[in-house]
Amino acid sequence: MLQQLNKEVLLKRREALEQVIKRRFIYQPAFSLYGGVAGLYDYGPVGCAIKTNIEQYWREHFIIEEDLFEIAATILTPEPVLKASGHVDRFTDLLVCDSKTGTGYRADKIVTETLENRIAKEGDKLAADVKARYLAVIKDVDTFKEDKMKEVIAELQIKALETGNDLTDPTPFNLMLPTIVGPSTKLPAFLRPETAQGMFLNFARLLEQNGGRVPFGAAQIGLGFRNEIAPRGGLLRCREFQMAEIEYFVDPTEKSTFKKFNKYINLEIPLLSRQLQAEAKQHQPFKMGDAVKEGIINNETLAYFICRTYLYLVEIGINPVNIRFRQHQADEMAHYSSDCWDAEIEMSSGWVECVGLADRSAYDLNAHSTATGYKLQAARKFKVPQPRQVLQVILDKQKIGKELKKDGMALIKYVEALPDDEKQELSEYYQTHEDKVFNIDGKDLTLNRELVKFEQKTMNVMEEKFIPHVIEPAFGIGRILQAIIEHSFNQRDDPQKTFFKFSPRVAPVKCSILSVVQSEEFDVVIQELTSSLKKLGISCKTDNAGVALGKKYARTDEIGIPFAITVDKETLTTQSVTLREIETTKQVRVPSVEVPRLILELSAGLILWTDVLAKYPVFAAKEEDA
Repeated sequence: MLQQLNKEVLLKRREALEQVIKRRFIYQPAFSLYGGVAGLYDYGPVGCAIKTNIEQYWREHFIIEEDLFEIAATILTPEPVLKASGHVDRFTDLLVCDSKTGTGYRADKIVTETLENRIAKEGDKLAADVKARYLAVIKDVDTFKEDKMKEVIAELQIKALETGNDLTDPTPFNLMLPTIVGPSTKLPAFLRPETAQGMFLNFARLLEQNGGRVPFGAAQIGLGFRNEIAPRGGLLRCREFQMAEIEYFVDPTEKSTFKKFNKYINLEIPLLSRQLQAEAKQHQPFKMGDAVKEGIINNETLAYFICRTYLYLVEIGINPVNIRFRQHQADEMAHYSSDCWDAEIEMSSGWVECVGLADRSAYDLNAHSTATGYKLQAARKFKVPQPRQVLQVILDKQKIGKELKKDGMALIKYVEALPDDEKQELSEYYQTHEDKVFNIDGKDLTLNRELVKFEQKTMNVMEEKFIPHVIEPAFGIGRILQAIIEHSFNQRDDPQKTFFKFSPRVAPVKCSILSVVQSEEFDVVIQELTSSLKKLGISCKTDNAGVALGKKYARTDEIGIPFAITVDKETLTTQSVTLREIETTKQVRVPSVEVPRLILELSAGLILWTDVLAKYPVFAAKEEDA
């Protein structure tokens, strides 16, 4: 039975953990020689290896398993792209500043921190109605608009944290980092706030790669940038961060049923639904099939990716009893979303959103189609002709060609390719307008209503156009990494002896190769083992220093190397070594030639340590080796 690592337990271990993070350079603030810059971090060898392994297993779990198309789009993004996506106008947080010093705070965070501090300080002395008011504000503060936030700050007398000075009125602060592309054109652009837009813009190419068929998914791992108002919490709120995102394109008429979901209908996952939040209740386990049937989760496709996300987090070492999926309240969701859930992980700072899963409907493809005039559509193909009411556009091609010359054919192709809903909109538009301007390949082409007619006909069609809907799981790699580190950190009976119980999949180094004493004979064996392991792609760390074996174990434990191979005197006569597991510290004796394959299977999760204990004889270390 797994024990929940609640906030209090994690906080107790936090100081010792931070010392290890610093001492072993897992990650540290960037540019520290120059005083550092908030929200920017460098990963050291251990942190970089863990991050790489998290990403590699993400590729295996999602890209390979789900047959996704991985792409690598650019970071620099022209302003028109992010204008169309809504980021230029709406990608904001509310900013308040110290009225005297100018120090900036994110409004919802300073309100939350102030009220939580008051509750903790006052304890039982705080009136019940006041405490209830504080808790209600904390619950909903991240949904407040400017006027509501201003009202609450005034009502509850929220002041600057460091000085106690009054705060300025909340104002929207755009989180994107702007730049200029080129010395002459000076094209306004931004560092991308997410990787998603590159996948939407390449939709047509990816659809072609999939033979024109939907559903299919695109995936991308890469950096995102957000000019956070007050970055804090280590890797939890950074200005430059690694993301892993999926855009799964589906036929909107088919997303309610998803064949692969059937194998997860009995999987129980902790859900915090809108209703549970409204009733101020805790998350509860739901069988996923029931969650869809009861309408808690909007559709099977979204539910499937919630299942896959949960299993991924568990596989990479997140304690499953510290995971929950929280549904967005109606006033939290974007206007175009039909359902949104966050995978939250309980850490020393509380419950932290680490993955967002959203049904984004057709918003993004629609937005870019409207902005560019290029129709980002798929076709629903039929095996036999189907009767459909079709609004037919009849163009006077001769007059159009005469008026627009070579541009006339581009206009004709564009209008004839419009989906049915846009043809209907065009028909209604011409009832009150004389001309319609179409932007095609950067040119504005005008079509007079005298040159176009509309007729409603019943036709047998072999396909119909539609704009796919999108299911989007978006992973914050840094947040997941910090969660893994917190959940994996342990102290032995001697608190100074610490270790990380990483899942072998994400451990920075898979095994160490140690010797009981410093010896040239042992060096030869160590070199042979190292070569055999590296040929299998297994990372390893050797230590043949002249110190006690116990100290060698402690050094490798401190960075979470899950398995230790030890070369001793018996190795020279029996060609066998001992193999130690980090958490139990139990050892077995294994033939040297079998060790590399054994480590490979353990690291890939193909076998467990219990399987090893059942197969090989347990080795009892001598007193001098401990």
